[in-house]
Amino acid sequence: MRDLQGLLARLFDVLMIVGGAAVASQIRFEYIEAHTYSMAFVAFAAAFSLALFPGFGVYQSWRGRSKLQLACQVSLGWLVVQGCALALMFSLHRLDYVSRLWFAYWTAMSGGLMIAGRLITHVILARMRNAGMNLQEVAVIGCGRHCDSILRKIERSQDTGFRASVAFNAAPGKRLNTRVPVYDNFDAFVSFVRAQNVHEVWLALPLSEERTILRFVNEFRDDLVNVRFIPDVRSLALFESGVTDLLGQPAINLVASPMSPSAQLQKELFDRAFALGAIIAVAPLLICIALAIKLTSRGPVFFRQRRKGADGRVFTIYKFRSMRMHTEQAGVLRQATRDDPRVTRVGAFLRRTSLDELPQFFNVLRGDMSVVGPRPHALEHDDLYQKVVSGYIHRYRIKPGITGWAQVNGFRGETDRIEKMEGRVAHDLYYLGNWSFGLDMRIIAATIFKGLRHTNAY
Repeated sequence: MRDLQGLLARLFDVLMIVGGAAVASQIRFEYIEAHTYSMAFVAFAAAFSLALFPGFGVYQSWRGRSKLQLACQVSLGWLVVQGCALALMFSLHRLDYVSRLWFAYWTAMSGGLMIAGRLITHVILARMRNAGMNLQEVAVIGCGRHCDSILRKIERSQDTGFRASVAFNAAPGKRLNTRVPVYDNFDAFVSFVRAQNVHEVWLALPLSEERTILRFVNEFRDDLVNVRFIPDVRSLALFESGVTDLLGQPAINLVASPMSPSAQLQKELFDRAFALGAIIAVAPLLICIALAIKLTSRGPVFFRQRRKGADGRVFTIYKFRSMRMHTEQAGVLRQATRDDPRVTRVGAFLRRTSLDELPQFFNVLRGDMSVVGPRPHALEHDDLYQKVVSGYIHRYRIKPGITGWAQVNGFRGETDRIEKMEGRVAHDLYYLGNWSFGLDMRIIAATIFKGLRHTNAY
């Protein structure tokens, strides 16, 4: 059944790609049938979609996924597909034969159709599930707050298609706060699950309950029931724990990078595309700023400094120079302070508006940085704060960013008190544990609309 659904989803995408191209040709008053190169372009895009969409999670089960996440994954996947098709047409020297306006219409319409189709299906399924159809009955086995949390999430997310029908209290001394029937007798619980044809058995237990886990797994081993283990690792895991494959064996991430390889690939592709577009868009501004710096103060246009990136690798960061040329004491780095005499008049404006950070888009293109991520600090500050701020080292688990969750929440500028750095690190760790493409879009939007000027930037 799942294979059939995947096949239908792929067929739907191909039809929307071809259909969007045909509709776009009608809007452009150029019939696609008359343009061999346009037809080849569409065929390349359809082929790339079949090859690349699975890597973006487009065909994974929708049950339990947010509509925003689904739309973002489809959008990013479609833009990458179009980028690959463009590159192929360019390499064949046939891009000049394709209407740019038609391409823009086609990209927008096919992307919109693919997203709309999924959202409509999502809404229909959600209403069916809220009406009691297409439901997966769940039996939850657990104890304490972790089990209560799982039961509450099921109850709050009825449109995901899961419904808790029974619970088993593995620690009778602790009461479960739920409205579903609760058993503490093993045989009675097993009989209920089999008699009511429950589809899912979720083991919401701590790792120490090995005997209980094995007992239920062995009991339902020969039943057509999905037995899933949702371990209580909150006291052990730094981030939201996930499962990865190591040498063909499932492994639970306790203290590891919270981003999966596919998520890292999505972020990497978006970063490069966004950085290239940003550099092209602001190229005249970059030239004007460079001239202003050169004409108003002695020294180079760019300021270069060594920073730590992902996995602690050191790289050279670029900024527009905002200070007069001066010599720092070896091993000591003074942060800029309010009314700092070292800051030039042009530099003060650049720092207030964050325009001095624009050259870091070149760092993104080089692969040293990301558009969104924890802000990189000077090496001297890394050495200091790593010893005194809990969790500081985990900022190195992903690439540093031009902007970040901490910056749009007010943690910018000078960190003259340890509390400021603790607040910045706390926001960075929140970003690591809750990353999504949608969160990156929120941060970028907040940076553009309210984050360019800030009272702490000087």
